[in-house]
Amino acid sequence: MTPEEIPLSRVEWEGAVRIIRSAFPPIDLFEDIADPADWPLLISAEQKTNPRVMASIGNLDFVPIERRVGGNGASYLMAPFTHGSTDRPSRFTDGTFGVLYAGNAFETALFETIHHHERFMARTAEGPGWTSQFREIVLSVHADLHDLRGLEHQDHPALASGDYQASQRLGKALKDAGSDGVVYPSIRHPGGECVGLFYPDCASAPVQGRHLDYHWDGERVDLVRDAATAEVFRVVDVS
Repeated sequence: MTPEEIPLSRVEWEGAVRIIRSAFPPIDLFEDIADPADWPLLISAEQKTNPRVMASIGNLDFVPIERRVGGNGASYLMAPFTHGSTDRPSRFTDGTFGVLYAGNAFETALFETIHHHERFMARTAEGPGWTSQFREIVLSVHADLHDLRGLEHQDHPALASGDYQASQRLGKALKDAGSDGVVYPSIRHPGGECVGLFYPDCASAPVQGRHLDYHWDGERVDLVRDAATAEVFRVVDVS
């Protein structure tokens, strides 16, 4: 399948959800009101007193100047792109460029992240317990995206459950062709939908929502806790 064969659809989602590890704090530069075009000068000045500044900012060259975003909450939009790495590939990238993933609903984002957290925990051989803290980011998506939702019942390799080779090739081909990203059926939450955005300005208005704790029972994530209310919810496999 070539980029020309995939239809474009306008995606207008208010209240889309992205769930990230709480270990990643906001990045001061992105939160500043300064013009993104001036960021290299600000970084140069900051490095004179803080040589580790680039470790938090990442690689700005991954995002064209005209597609950078700044201001309140901008860290949640910029960081997935400036911190891309071949050590952290995902469904639509081999890690040579960043992708911002979000679900159209909280439950979709939750099941997507639970799946990946389970894979990570299985490799650690860690015992049962409350293992990690996450934060919910609520944002808006307004973009013309290549639409893979029509492939849901065609057993297409780009939507394979565990093998990302085809989807990574497709993602690179789409980005090279000038695509802003993809909209596709959630693989982990039937009925849900996800986006993989290739640029941070395809999303806007990110605000922090709930803080969440995931419980690992030794084989799977079986419980999720709302850290603010202490409510605990059992995770039921919906796949």
